Amino acid sequence: MQPITYFNRYTGCLEQEAVYGEGFLKWAYGRAVGRATVELLVKRSLFSRFYGWWMSRPASAGRIKPFVETFQLDVSEFAQAPEEYGSFNDFFFRRLKPDARPIDSNPASIVFPADGRHLGFQDLSSVSQVFVKGQGFDLTTFLGDPALAAKYQGGSAVLSRLCPLDYHRFHFATAGCPGAAWLISGVLYSVNPMALRQRLAYLWENKRMLTRLATKTLGEVLIVEIGATNVGSITQTFRSDDAIEKGDEKGYFRFGGSATMTLFEPGRVKLSDDLLHYSAQSIELYAKMGDVMGQAL
Repeated sequence: MQPITYFNRYTGCLEQEAVYGEGFLKWAYGRAVGRATVELLVKRSLFSRFYGWWMSRPASAGRIKPFVETFQLDVSEFAQAPEEYGSFNDFFFRRLKPDARPIDSNPASIVFPADGRHLGFQDLSSVSQVFVKGQGFDLTTFLGDPALAAKYQGGSAVLSRLCPLDYHRFHFATAGCPGAAWLISGVLYSVNPMALRQRLAYLWENKRMLTRLATKTLGEVLIVEIGATNVGSITQTFRSDDAIEKGDEKGYFRFGGSATMTLFEPGRVKLSDDLLHYSAQSIELYAKMGDVMGQAL
């Protein structure tokens, strides 16, 4: 399998991703016996619940220091010292210091909802290549509602993929008033590009949570959290019907790689040039939560 390459907005360079569990992913999605195991066991929620329980045990805290050292995480950003976490899962959905992720102050900007690697589509209906040629996005199946899908047909979308080494809390990309999140049940395939290159449909077969966000200038923004293998749960921390500000916390993922998708009605936003440039080549853009994702039109 090809290595995962992304463009880092901050270094200005193409970089190769350090993949947690790379050997397992290559086996699981690159070999016939691995794919069979994924279908029989790994995609099942019981597998991820067990792994989540295992990573919540006090003994798992011993994994934190080697993980930090291996992936060279910036400890100065953490709200707590690594040794203060009671389990690896507690560390995994850690909070950061308030000033670690400044929120862009331009009133017209929308911001990335999470740290991660992002793909942006100015017109989602015209996309026919996501990671590999011939893979388009099935919005109706993804949203589970033909009428809702019609509302966003021809709209803009940003897929934000969180790796296990990323900060795993997700936030609101713009201000507004959110409704209650609702669940679409599904299985739990990996959302790593090693898997999505094989089959993009994993995104709309996985467990998802949807939230409608009413805004003053952008119409209704749709926010979707996507579960994945070894994600024990998607936890919402916001309160529905309460006004929120751009950058406010929405929730967090427990252990595992996962993703969010932010969808905008047609003609509402202009996504950032670098995001569109690299996405057109199926190259993800690395950017942090609070940084500019686009502008309101």
